[in-house]
Amino acid sequence: QVPLVESGGGLVQAGGSLRLSCAASGGTFSRNIMGWFRQDPGKERDFVAAIRWSSGLASYHDSVKGRFTISRDVAKNTVYLQMNSLKPEDTAVYFCAASNILPARTRAEFYNDWGQGTQVRVSS
Repeated sequence: QVPLVESGGGLVQAGGSLRLSCAASGGTFSRNIMGWFRQDPGKERDFVAAIRWSSGLASYHDSVKGRFTISRDVAKNTVYLQMNSLKPEDTAVYFCAASNILPARTRAEFYNDWGQGTQVRVSS
């Protein structure tokens, strides 16, 4: 397993922006797909975005298309989630995840490694 560490969460007003980062702790990413999920208390972990590490090919949930951008910096071994035009309904704990399964999947069960999560709160 590859320990993943997220950072960048916080409190922001609606319409604002945040950038989340995910780094492999003490190593390099060895998975094909890196993804971001989010979860509200008592609810399932929902897909947000994913990126193929080798090519940068990205996919998004419809609810974040045009507002969120997933990217990766191969040299820094880091994945990012740029979140713009944030809405109160984007409030959740955001998790970084890694998978070896191609193509990218939207279900959490296909991801092997997870970070501890970072809280994002969007006030109205």
